[in-house]
Amino acid sequence: MGRAGTAAAAERWSSLYDLARERLGDRSSARWLVEDASGGTWPGVLDEVVTARTGEHFMAMLARRERGEPIQYVLGHWSFRRLDLMVDRRVLVPRPETEVVVEVALAELARSGVAQPLVVDLGTGSGAIAISVAVEVAGARVWATDRSPGALAVASANLSGAGSGAAGRVQLARGDWWGALPPDLAGTVDMVVSNPPYVAEGEVADLPPEVADWEPGEALVAGPDGLDALRVVLAGAPRWLRPGGAVVCEMAPHQAEAVRGLALAVGFERADVHADLAGRDRVLVAVLPEGRRQPH
Repeated sequence: MGRAGTAAAAERWSSLYDLARERLGDRSSARWLVEDASGGTWPGVLDEVVTARTGEHFMAMLARRERGEPIQYVLGHWSFRRLDLMVDRRVLVPRPETEVVVEVALAELARSGVAQPLVVDLGTGSGAIAISVAVEVAGARVWATDRSPGALAVASANLSGAGSGAAGRVQLARGDWWGALPPDLAGTVDMVVSNPPYVAEGEVADLPPEVADWEPGEALVAGPDGLDALRVVLAGAPRWLRPGGAVVCEMAPHQAEAVRGLALAVGFERADVHADLAGRDRVLVAVLPEGRRQPH
């Protein structure tokens, strides 16, 4: 059997790792492919013999990666904080920037002192934010919304793997942003967290092909200035949040001042910007004043 389509008989994983590294020019992807296809532990698996079935699986994944498909989709799963999430082309790839969003949200929840917070994740995608909050905040109740039935199917699969304790406290709802929530939640939500689309239409051409050609456009692009979704999230928040409640949103670094302005314009008392792991402005935290009247 030739290398073009499958692995040779009695071949070891070390040689397939070298093959992938050579063809991809990427040690990390080569390692991930070997670990996933073999089911073994690095580096001990390198000395193990490749079976026909696992070798064919490896070569199929390698071909997909060579065509430019993100490694996360090729593997079909990716780690996010404490979770191992199923991911495919129906949802965005989970990224470290969004892990920072969760970290900031957890810190804000701790600061608020609410024992069993009600949290809404708007545009949940894979469910990464919603499930992380449920797993990491004991007693948190979470509503996770998305208008995409495909995304909700992925989130549901991930929720089923989160354990009954967390899964029982997350409610998935289909709908467009705030429209997915039941009316009786208005004025009761402690926190809204969202990683909405924030790429401007004119910026799509500048995205890496791995992003622009593979990830769902509706989860990436938000109008001429990239702020359409953030406007909806921030403008609707005062109706749904309790007094003193907060919004935590991901955004592009160059949008920080504009997004702060949007938050302050709709009645938030405090609007702070937090940096991601690379030191770039990435996360907005906007807090409503205590004791205000609920808008109708």
